Amino acid sequence: MVVRAYEEKDKQDVRFVNLNSEGPCKSTKRGINFSLAVYCDYYIEKEPQNCFVAVDDNDKAIGYIISTEDFDRFEKCYMEEYYPKIKKWEYRRRRSALRAIAPQREYKEEYPAHLHIDILPEYQRMGLGSKLTDALVESLRKKGVKGIMLTVWVHNEKGKKFYDKYGFTLLEEKPNVAVYGLKL
Repeated sequence: MVVRAYEEKDKQDVRFVNLNSEGPCKSTKRGINFSLAVYCDYYIEKEPQNCFVAVDDNDKAIGYIISTEDFDRFEKCYMEEYYPKIKKWEYRRRRSALRAIAPQREYKEEYPAHLHIDILPEYQRMGLGSKLTDALVESLRKKGVKGIMLTVWVHNEKGKKFYDKYGFTLLEEKPNVAVYGLKL
């Protein structure tokens, strides 16, 4: 398996990975999936240069790491173009979408970049997470980005163990998420 830069042809595969990395997702309303709207589409549509995919022998994306390099630019676009799609949903979903970016806002000075990473279950624990993270970190370092952060569900022990091993620092544990940062 190879890690390479994201290409437009990977869009549907990346969206599939997003929806299926923890089992099939059923969070769709009016044709818009919450996970795609909050955790995927902005990155591949607005900052594809900060996205990398792991592909199988048929060049099909089976994992990805997607990122923004500047939180302020991300938030402006997200609130103008992506949040309105979610805003039509029930109150719980709207609040969840806003809570999803709150830690990034809190840590944006030291960690202006943030990431999301997903790999299909059958390809997890094969070293792809490290390879994807290596590709993104190298790219962001070349751009002079000073730090990157992420959040992970507080009970995701495998994920937390991966970030600890990779060298991320646990910045904070909130009720539902652990916040990690890596100085570049």
